[in-house]
Amino acid sequence: MTTSSASEATKVVRALRAAQLHDESRQALLQMACERIRAWGAPYTSVYAYMLDDNELVLEAHAGRDTDHTRIPVGKGVCGTAVAEQRDQNVADVTAIGNYLACNVFTKSELVVLIRRGDHILGQIDIDSDVPNGFGEREHADIKEVADALAVLL
Repeated sequence: MTTSSASEATKVVRALRAAQLHDESRQALLQMACERIRAWGAPYTSVYAYMLDDNELVLEAHAGRDTDHTRIPVGKGVCGTAVAEQRDQNVADVTAIGNYLACNVFTKSELVVLIRRGDHILGQIDIDSDVPNGFGEREHADIKEVADALAVLL
């Protein structure tokens, strides 16, 4: 389904750790993560990093298509649902979701992986794909590896 592999996720984590050692800002680390994940190619069309601020997710970095959704209330859309339910979301067909917030007309599937320290949710990595059922267990594991690293580095 994708050319991404665990070694590519590990390379992103190493790059993030090196950048953090050089005192890169939170925004710079998030931007690096978004750009490197998107560089893996299909199915990673657009990658967004949202951080939780009270009861709202705030877009801090992205790679790919722009979005009008720079602030998302907890509980709204796939991103807000991930926080409300405290679990990652893998939506094979976004048209089947009643409260879906469309970033663009091309998105067919979406993967949201929480950035968390224990039970505390810091934010999330949100990925859109132009293909239905774009994300399987391997993609989820790769993004979780990056999200878990960000939870320590941020």
